[in-house]
Amino acid sequence: MATDYRYPGSVEEAIECLEAGEGAAWVIAGGTDVLPDIRKGAIAPQCLVDVTRIPELRRIEIGEDLVTVGATVTFAVIRGHPFLTEHVHALVEAARSVGAGPIQNVATWVGNIVQGMPAADGAVVAIALDAEACIVDRDGARWQAVESLFAGPGVSTVDPTRQIVTAIRFPRPDARTGTAWRRVGRRSALVLPILNCAVRVELAGEGDAGPGAGVEDGRIADVAIALGPVAPVPFRARKAEGFLRGRAPRREILEQGAQIARDEANPRTSAMRASRGYRLEVLPVLVTDALATAVGRGGGPSPQPSPSGERGTRGSLLRRGQVEQND
Repeated sequence: MATDYRYPGSVEEAIECLEAGEGAAWVIAGGTDVLPDIRKGAIAPQCLVDVTRIPELRRIEIGEDLVTVGATVTFAVIRGHPFLTEHVHALVEAARSVGAGPIQNVATWVGNIVQGMPAADGAVVAIALDAEACIVDRDGARWQAVESLFAGPGVSTVDPTRQIVTAIRFPRPDARTGTAWRRVGRRSALVLPILNCAVRVELAGEGDAGPGAGVEDGRIADVAIALGPVAPVPFRARKAEGFLRGRAPRREILEQGAQIARDEANPRTSAMRASRGYRLEVLPVLVTDALATAVGRGGGPSPQPSPSGERGTRGSLLRRGQVEQND
């Protein structure tokens, strides 16, 4: 166990503590991943640098263009934040699915991301939001796409003995942007997900100058589909996204996009989760459901379920796994 425990009062002081540790000091916030790793012997830091008393890391800032969430903001704070609850449904829904209530009270979004797991709820939703992380080390601060922080299962490009992620930021959703989160597990809490999915849909409107420029009103101007665990790292279904852009958000179009996402995914059979075949069966149902919800939240028509086929598949899904919708 670590023999030294530090409470720096600033990011600069925290970096100094890490530098002084020469690779033997480790950043800690909620500790829901670090402490179990210490107990298992996976890591053996001589010093823990606790960043929870740094004031600027506890803030959620809603700017004109960006939403910024500090490194020590917990999932409990996220799920209760008024702006996020009203405008960033996927993030709040994902926050509710991380562990159970006591874990959410201490676990942080940043900590969930830097653990590097391909099915981490916080990581999957961050990628759907096109989020960036602010990484600070002795050379200064830089913003980097969250998607680039994953080197493999459980392996992050962030070095917790040298670097601190101080915040996560993502574009502030407008009235034509909807998000949604879906997760399948054998029970609603304290279980590894069989699959999880976060989507963001932006619908085109009159006078769009961004992704919606040149796209007919009401059609899909931009879309992101993030999935886990269907690859060694959290996965963006970019072929499906490319198919959906510029198309009308009709149910049959969303279903086609979800089938393309299924074809892109490469889940493996896991004794603790589910078989590859089951995951591939469930995935298009999950993606279609999430896309339809996001379209409705973005001000589009709520696409109705197909009259054939889906009821049986969804019924099978509900018998063999639990869908967490949090609508």
